[in-house]
Amino acid sequence: MATTDRAHHGDSGDDDSRMLAELGYKQELHRGLSGFSNFAVSFSIISVLAGCITSYLIAMNAGGPVAITIGWPLVGLFVLCVALSMGEICSVYPTAGGLYFWAGRLARRNREAWAWYVGWFNFLGEIAVTAAIDYGAAVTWMALLNLVFGIEVTPTVTFIAFLVIIGLHGALNTYDVNLVKLLSGFSAWWHLVGVAVIVAVLVVVPDRHQSLSWTFTHFENHTGWTAPVYVFLIGLLMAQYTYTGYDASAHVAEETRNASRDAPRGLVSSVWVSILAGWVLLVAVTAAIQDYEGAQNSDTGLPPAQIFIDAAGRHTGEFLLLICAVAQFFCGMASVTANSRMSYAFSRDGALPGSRLWAKVNPRTGTPTNSIWLCVGCSVVLALPALKSVVAYLAVTSIAVIGLYIAYVVPVFLRRRNPDFRQGAWNLGRWSALIGWIAVVWVGFIVVLFMLPPASPVTVGTFNYAPVAVGVVLVFATVMWFARGRKHFMRDVPEGHGTKAAAEIFDS
Repeated sequence: MATTDRAHHGDSGDDDSRMLAELGYKQELHRGLSGFSNFAVSFSIISVLAGCITSYLIAMNAGGPVAITIGWPLVGLFVLCVALSMGEICSVYPTAGGLYFWAGRLARRNREAWAWYVGWFNFLGEIAVTAAIDYGAAVTWMALLNLVFGIEVTPTVTFIAFLVIIGLHGALNTYDVNLVKLLSGFSAWWHLVGVAVIVAVLVVVPDRHQSLSWTFTHFENHTGWTAPVYVFLIGLLMAQYTYTGYDASAHVAEETRNASRDAPRGLVSSVWVSILAGWVLLVAVTAAIQDYEGAQNSDTGLPPAQIFIDAAGRHTGEFLLLICAVAQFFCGMASVTANSRMSYAFSRDGALPGSRLWAKVNPRTGTPTNSIWLCVGCSVVLALPALKSVVAYLAVTSIAVIGLYIAYVVPVFLRRRNPDFRQGAWNLGRWSALIGWIAVVWVGFIVVLFMLPPASPVTVGTFNYAPVAVGVVLVFATVMWFARGRKHFMRDVPEGHGTKAAAEIFDS
């Protein structure tokens, strides 16, 4: 069992540290983030200038303009329900562990097992998201460098660019939480101003635009399937993939002032601001398409890049792509921030092999330095298949959407099944049950949908490996539970981290 000692509160009036102590943990991370900084981390990870741009081709092939411009707000409303339900729980349990800690507190039986499985889905999902974001950033930067300097793009060169990008993200996160705060705030404004600039250029510069009718209702099907509704639903993956990572607001809660209010606010605000900004961006990009087939088959490998060039000219198009590339760099940096805090907390509760190493906080910077580089290393390993096969890489990273959303919705489901839950400072009031159950049903729906084959005929190249990825996580978590978790999780908390053993807190 963990040693029980008095919490370190810093100032006696520090309500955040006191609340954290009541949840069983000492204040170790530097609490220097404002409410805006908390929002900025999640908003940067969602990154409409990353997800919408790199996954635009998915919806172009499956549904076309209608899946892009109507699918985005449709998915956004359901995702907002998920975020609202998560925010209500975050207000009561504002810890860096986030989802797995919530599951452990809300489950009525087998609490440690619930926390364990949610934790592993969250941990591996975040590593996959970090790998996907930074590899996507490498693809975008290489497309830009190819256009500007004529650099030949190969899998090896792209992977080297990925290593440089993720290495920089590790270094920036290691330095100091105040640097993270500064860059996250700058990132949020870069995204908002960047969207405004791209939209303004695409509205003013092109001589020709698609009609509103075409932009919002035109249907395209390049999947091989014949059922229009199914094709449209497959196209929603673009939006659903982009709307991930907002759990970051929970993971940096121990570094956020007034966390019981500002962490859930940051979580929810990052989603609704992304809904609005992303919708404006996608409508502008789609209406500016000059050559649909040409954009689909662009040599850049990135349809929006070709749309920018066709609509605004080569040099202006390159400038717009640069805006997206910088935004994607910030997106990956924020993802490493959230990922490292989650793995730090998971290690603090004895979940990961070598937990004592990963749970250390650098006393000079107030950051979990070892955990940061653990996440960087794991993301590099997950991205290695991209050197040989993009299909294999996509199979590995498919856990990003499904794995994370499973981790998102389990605590929401457990909260709805727990009559003893007491709402915190930030809550949904009488709308809690309705919004919570909508969130649960939606996630159940998309988990099934995104395990179905996206293209026909089903071959090795078009097979949906998401069920395999989910199965691998379940098997891995189960093996780890019997090998380590049932004896050590929530019990072997590294000395000095806890005010109480988490197992005692869960059982109380």
